[in-house]
Amino acid sequence: MTSIDNIGVQVQAVHGNVRPILNEVLHALDKLIDNNETTIIDLAGLPFGPGELDVLEETLGKGELSAQLDALGSSRIQETTYPGVWWIEHRNAHDEVVGRYLEITRIPEILSSQDADICAGRVSLGEQFE
Repeated sequence: MTSIDNIGVQVQAVHGNVRPILNEVLHALDKLIDNNETTIIDLAGLPFGPGELDVLEETLGKGELSAQLDALGSSRIQETTYPGVWWIEHRNAHDEVVGRYLEITRIPEILSSQDADICAGRVSLGEQFE
């Protein structure tokens, strides 16, 4: 039998919004490498077809780093297989997705301490030990 149907290869089509988003991620990585410029892609605002969001998440995979935040709901921050590409998902108190992003950056902004928080922490620590 020489039929191509007998070959054990499966081809998964990357279609619809997945391919353009992956191209945007590639360009965003170039901007990060060349100019240290962060890019955020708002996935919640895009019209995904059935299963496309799952295909995108599977294509990007899971990397080594992840974080979970709990503030007015939970936030999941997951590095993808590709360093510098982060999958970020925010949920409300009812566990409904309220935001889904790809952030192309060295470290997601949500994980960076804000100046006001650092100052307040300094004051608090100083009051305990000064």
